Amino acid sequence: MTIPMIVQAGGTVIPSIIGAGLAVIGAGIGIGMIGGKAMEAIARQPEAYGKIQTAMLIAAALIEGIGFAAIFAG
Repeated sequence: MTIPMIVQAGGTVIPSIIGAGLAVIGAGIGIGMIGGKAMEAIARQPEAYGKIQTAMLIAAALIEGIGFAAIFAG
């Protein structure tokens, strides 16, 4: 879809595009924060690597799932 087609459609597509972009940005920020905090935790307590990695992957998957749901709902 090109920009002139979006404008001709009465502007109804533009809010969904903006919403999808915000959902992607929010999910990216959330996953980045989880990864950073996990690296800090592993640096402080290297023997807990397995538990930290498992929790990080589960949380990242849940955030990514919410991001996909927000994109498809819009």
